[in-house]
Amino acid sequence: MLWTIIGILIVLWLVGLVLDIAGGLIYILLVIALVVFIIQLITGKRGS
Repeated sequence: MLWTIIGILIVLWLVGLVLDIAGGLIYILLVIALVVFIIQLITGKRGS
């Protein structure tokens, strides 16, 4: 589930870079996804 969300956010970020849309919202979501990913790596929990 986490990998799916991260993948979608990366695709949206790339589309946002190309089309210059979505402003800073995508960057905020990417940072949140990255923090959650790092926390799960540290605690040893894996997404399904």
